[in-house]
Amino acid sequence: MADDVTEQGLSAALADALGPVAQGSGADFSVAVLDTRSRTSGVHGDGSYATASIVKVGILAALLLRAEDEGRPLTAQERSHAAVMIEQSDNDAATALWRTIGGAAGLDAAHQRLGLTATRAGSGGSWGVTLTTAVDQLTLLRAVFSDDSALSGRARAYLRALMGRVVDRQSWGVSAAAGGDGSGTRLKNGWMPRDATGLWVVNSIGEVPADGRAYLVAVLSEGSADMDSGVALVEEAARTAVATARAYRSR
Repeated sequence: MADDVTEQGLSAALADALGPVAQGSGADFSVAVLDTRSRTSGVHGDGSYATASIVKVGILAALLLRAEDEGRPLTAQERSHAAVMIEQSDNDAATALWRTIGGAAGLDAAHQRLGLTATRAGSGGSWGVTLTTAVDQLTLLRAVFSDDSALSGRARAYLRALMGRVVDRQSWGVSAAAGGDGSGTRLKNGWMPRDATGLWVVNSIGEVPADGRAYLVAVLSEGSADMDSGVALVEEAARTAVATARAYRSR
């Protein structure tokens, strides 16, 4: 991760390309993208957003770090919880593993080891209101998809495999930026209405294959009137970000 380059030019290009997307939506959003071959990244927006269920990637990463520290494999029960938590976004499984990792303190400690600096776990068992940034979610994706990581190769492969088996009804999001039919995308989405406003948080993070390369993409949003409009916003932002990164590469 140390050799990644945050390219101001790419961030400026993202600002230009995503400006019309922002103007066409009443919601707030932030996007971060990394070309895994050139290691060039860019970001648009610097706000902090509730994670909803994308935090489940962090919860599993924390569990894997904990197991490695203890010199043991995951138990059968932990593996069962992990599978349904990532593949089906099961909340009960996430709560069980949240307790196993030590709750908010355990998640914050794991995030710190993985290089996240602006993410704070939700309190009182409310893992879905963990606050994060697109840059931090890109850092988390690098920890999962890059060799330079506190996670072992086996742990990274396990997490990537689960993210590649997300059920079809939850395969929206950053997959919209993939070439062809979106196959090969490995992702995790999150969505929830906010109690205070009724407006929706809709997020998507993952690895997207496009044009013979792989891109890591994180899109966070809040303020959509309903889930469908939030999904549409996230998908448009992801498509625009990857297309911008591809065009920037060819300059």
